[in-house]
Amino acid sequence: MGFLRLGMISFGGALPLSRRMLVEREGWLNGEEFAELLALCQFLPGGNIINMSVAVGMRFRGARGGLAALLGLITVPGVVVILLGLIYDHFRNDVYVQHLFAGLAAAASGLMIAMGVKVARPLLRDKPAMAMACLSFAVIALARFPLLYGMVGLSLASAALVVWRQRK
Repeated sequence: MGFLRLGMISFGGALPLSRRMLVEREGWLNGEEFAELLALCQFLPGGNIINMSVAVGMRFRGARGGLAALLGLITVPGVVVILLGLIYDHFRNDVYVQHLFAGLAAAASGLMIAMGVKVARPLLRDKPAMAMACLSFAVIALARFPLLYGMVGLSLASAALVVWRQRK
């Protein structure tokens, strides 16, 4: 039911609202667990929030929970997107509709920045983890390495960091 509610209210991106639901409101995950699960979900193929819903559903109710969370998340938005697509197809050349979408894109960007700040907070106390996060941002966003190569390299660097920290 949590992912159904999330799917019904999360137009523009469910990831920022998912953190609020999973960590702050329901308490199903703590901030560190959310950050770790998000990192895994970003590495896996498919949408991050889709992967997150399946992972959380499976954690608490197995395969049935994963399926229920996935269907809860995508059913209502899927129907709405199809209907909006039909409407947009009819009005896409209208200048007001184009401005509306530009404003929606700006709002979605703001939500993503706010979520990034919340996810990064637990890392602030962990200097090696913060260094990996900054390196990841530099490699993917600034240097624009191809995602596949960047993720492989960053995964190896992260694994090396974990080994180094365990030996220390």
